[in-house]
Amino acid sequence: MTDTRRRVKVYTLNEDRQWDDRGTGHVTSGYVERLKGMSLLVRAESDGSLLLESKINPNTAYQKQQVQGKDPSVDITQDLVDESEEERFDDMSSPGLELPSCELSRLEEIAELVASSLPSPLRREKLALALENEGYIKKLLELFHVCEDLENIEGLHHLYEIIKGIFLLNRTALFEVMFSEECIMDVIGCLEYDPSLSQPRKHREFLTKTAKFKEVIPISDPELKQKIHQTYRVQYIQDMVLPTPSVFEENMLSTLHSFIFFNKVEIVGMLQEDEKFLTDLFAQLTDEATDEEKRQELVNFLKEFCAFSQTLQPQNRDAFFKTLSSMGILPALEVILGMDDAQVRSAATDIFSYLVEYNPSMVREFVMQEAQQNDDVSKKLTEQKITNKDILLINLIIEHMICDTDPELGGAVQLMGLLRTLVDPENMLATANKTEKTEFLGFFYKHCMHVLTAPLLANTTEEKPSKDDFQTAQLLALVLELLTFCVEHHTYHIKNYIINKDILRRVLVLMASKHAFLALCALRFKRKIIGLKDEFYNRYIMKSFLFEPVVKAFLNNGSRYNLMNSAIIEMFEFIRVEDIKSLTAHVIENYWKALEDVDYVQTFKGLKLRFEQQRERQDNPKLDSMRSILRNHRYRRDARTLEDEEEMWFNTDDEDMEDGEAVVPPSDKTKNDEDIMEPISKFMERKKLKETEEKEVLLKTNLSGRQSPSFKLSLSSGTKTNLTSQSSATNLPGSPGSPGSPGSPGSPGSVSKSTSQTAAITTKGGLVGLVDYPDDDEEDDEDEDKEESLPLSKKAKLES
Repeated sequence: MTDTRRRVKVYTLNEDRQWDDRGTGHVTSGYVERLKGMSLLVRAESDGSLLLESKINPNTAYQKQQVQGKDPSVDITQDLVDESEEERFDDMSSPGLELPSCELSRLEEIAELVASSLPSPLRREKLALALENEGYIKKLLELFHVCEDLENIEGLHHLYEIIKGIFLLNRTALFEVMFSEECIMDVIGCLEYDPSLSQPRKHREFLTKTAKFKEVIPISDPELKQKIHQTYRVQYIQDMVLPTPSVFEENMLSTLHSFIFFNKVEIVGMLQEDEKFLTDLFAQLTDEATDEEKRQELVNFLKEFCAFSQTLQPQNRDAFFKTLSSMGILPALEVILGMDDAQVRSAATDIFSYLVEYNPSMVREFVMQEAQQNDDVSKKLTEQKITNKDILLINLIIEHMICDTDPELGGAVQLMGLLRTLVDPENMLATANKTEKTEFLGFFYKHCMHVLTAPLLANTTEEKPSKDDFQTAQLLALVLELLTFCVEHHTYHIKNYIINKDILRRVLVLMASKHAFLALCALRFKRKIIGLKDEFYNRYIMKSFLFEPVVKAFLNNGSRYNLMNSAIIEMFEFIRVEDIKSLTAHVIENYWKALEDVDYVQTFKGLKLRFEQQRERQDNPKLDSMRSILRNHRYRRDARTLEDEEEMWFNTDDEDMEDGEAVVPPSDKTKNDEDIMEPISKFMERKKLKETEEKEVLLKTNLSGRQSPSFKLSLSSGTKTNLTSQSSATNLPGSPGSPGSPGSPGSPGSVSKSTSQTAAITTKGGLVGLVDYPDDDEEDDEDEDKEESLPLSKKAKLES
């Protein structure tokens, strides 16, 4: 049957506006599902790889390529190609390239012919065909032996240039000859005589004497053994012998890359099919009688075997890992990881990472089955009053993470990433009959979580970390990172564990660490919990007074404007903005005295305002009901009216704010609004009258009797510690007489030196003694519904 495919050359235009040769192939067309249409496909004639794939656009006119001339947009471009040569190339019936006879006296001529053929795709093609048909390469290698015997250095230099040029022809058929058992060492020998070097390299000596091939398990298949030798030597040529290709030569070695790639695929396939080989491999790996050196070789082989599998296509990789699983790779890894040899454990960890990254569900299924088997054994042993110590694969991984001796904890970081992948619900399967997330997380929290948190619990038995060295801090930071991930992605499992084991209180002990990164990890853990806005968590925090370590850290941080300062303030700001009522009331009732003098941000005063609004709603339910009616009415307004009103707000000066009411656009002042606002206005009038009476009483206060501020942060009698601060006993940051007191009262963490129950402030009428209420200048904020209907930037204006 006649082959109707057209034989073509494929070129790509590079960044230098030069054409790179991609190779020769056959062009076909067909429907490609991924491209959703008919596409033009060019597959290489050498190995069938895809050189070009392009969707055919029915609206585009196509034509046969004509000879291209000089590009007028650039000064220098490729040489013009003679049209007659292109036509002869398409025909391929024109006479081929005639090679000089293979003699010592003509080596220079041969080298010049090869060099002159490389720039032209047509001449490269003809040169490659001539070398294939005439067995020319073997004749050249015979001359190589003659030159070496005669110590003909000039001839050896010419042979180096010839062999290097043949590599750049990028032809699989030529590589098959050059890399054959009888030729490959001579090819490597030719490449030792680089003319640019004063002395030849000794590549053959390294490959025959230094590099030793070890069969950890005897290989009975001679073809497999030869393929392994060949792949190693070709890889050596690519990495060590050939010079680094230039930008123009890089694409010319693509076939060499493909040759190595397909060799590795063949090796993996042949080993995978050899059941006796794999059975012996795993048997010796787990055999206690295997000596340490032998075991190390076996593990390294298995590691390289898994690395080779990364070259496989997805379907072949599936079959590969299924074969390893059926052979018992996970039980074998469990045995290896329990050994004392650090190198063996490191290699086993790399193998485990290949398995987890490929198929975490396979690993999860194994450890759950292992746990079930251990539970069954434990029941039987319990009946016999025998203790069973169940060691699970996943617990071994956790223990290796905890016990990593590397000062930088490189292995621990790798293992933590693997654990994170295993506990990530995003890659867990869910079917009608089985929910992997529920089953695996139930297993993990029952059998493994106590192992993960053991170093945390052991180090937080007191008010400060018992061990606070750098390596311990790094390890605890890794543990906290994983726990924070669990808080974010797991639900009731982690919630029950944290509350029942009092984990948050233990974590917050690390706020006292001298390592700022660890203290911030502890704070981030709490921030993640608060971010869930879960009342179960909130009640746990309030019951155990778990804001105390945070407030202590905030006060101890003093006037330093750093990440700790910003992170703590952001936590309280989140509580205020999200209006988490239970936490707002808890913070103000228990920690307001410690925070009321922080005035360089409005966060804490804003929390106090929220708290007062909550109390007002509790005292006056009718008012809260009216606010709800007003809020619902406002939300029914047209969106464009709301935008106009916001714009008017930002264009209005503070002087336009009268009696705590914002100037409302006329379009919104309907009779219905006036009826709704009437009870609100009456309430505001009563409040102003009450405040005026209080001010008149306080005007009579003798300011000369003011004292330095003192406060006591009292907690419930059930807590261990009280955060107490008085000017005569404890030096707070910014308090009178404290060492290192910041000079500026507005600096972060500073506390006013003369704060008391009364303060002198200036009004339009002059200097008078008044109570310095935080919200005196913010009466327009009293209506919470106004604040809630404003954007964040508008709230900032109200609070400034």
